[in-house]
Amino acid sequence: MSRKIAAAEWGDGVVDQLASYLAQTQPGLRGFTRRNLFRMKQFYEAYAATELVPPLVTQLPWTHHLIILSQSKHLEEREFYLRMAVQEKWSKRQLERQFKVALFERTALAPVKISPLARQIHPNAASVFKNSYLLEFLDLPQTHAEADLHRSLLLKLKDFLIELGRDFCFVGSEYPVQVGGRDFALDLLFFHRGLNSLVAIELKVGRFELEYLGKLNFYLEALDRDVKKTHEHPAIGVLLCASKDDEVVEYALSRSTSPALIAAYQTQLPDKALLRAKLHEFYLQDTQASYEDKD
Repeated sequence: MSRKIAAAEWGDGVVDQLASYLAQTQPGLRGFTRRNLFRMKQFYEAYAATELVPPLVTQLPWTHHLIILSQSKHLEEREFYLRMAVQEKWSKRQLERQFKVALFERTALAPVKISPLARQIHPNAASVFKNSYLLEFLDLPQTHAEADLHRSLLLKLKDFLIELGRDFCFVGSEYPVQVGGRDFALDLLFFHRGLNSLVAIELKVGRFELEYLGKLNFYLEALDRDVKKTHEHPAIGVLLCASKDDEVVEYALSRSTSPALIAAYQTQLPDKALLRAKLHEFYLQDTQASYEDKD
């Protein structure tokens, strides 16, 4: 066993021999079972050829790597979950949930749409927000009222904060906004430490309608004038709707003078197999388009 063997050359027989050799010569050494040695081989083969990943690899525990290796289909997906796990500091349970809710597939197929002003004021906004949010932990029926959604989010606020992402801090519910002689109430108000700005979230249990954006803009203006501190960036707004037409959203945001975005929420887990099939089709079309461009 003194000869060095490249990981790519490890067959069943070699791994069996190595496991047996270590058990005999190092009886007190733990963690080098046949199964674990194959996992080490898989780990090496997955990341040996890329230079971008190694700095991330060292920042995650072994259990996280086992989850990512066992559930990712290709390198791009592995890199995505590596980066997100490091960025969001997911626990093992949280990482497993992200695979369950098909975060990679949803992100690849439907990137978040943000107004031009939001991108200008908050260059990193696209990496903070999502196109859709999974709220399956609320256990809401398919048909529910806005009050039910609001109340459930407050009861499961910790889970909602995890779904929103790291650096979100809760400020208030039905946050009072007074303009002139009238009182208004913003559904949910958060603060994002990375963006250094207030984040206003308005809840809608139906599909996105154009008039919703006007109301959100009004709240953002009020927050910037009366609530925002001098060292903070302008507030950003999120319309969280049960559904949305992406083309309508694109038109609505293209000339918007407000830092806002429109996202959808789902109360049921997505069909991961269907999303994977759509993503596979998307990659095939992208590859075909690349070949046609070369021709």
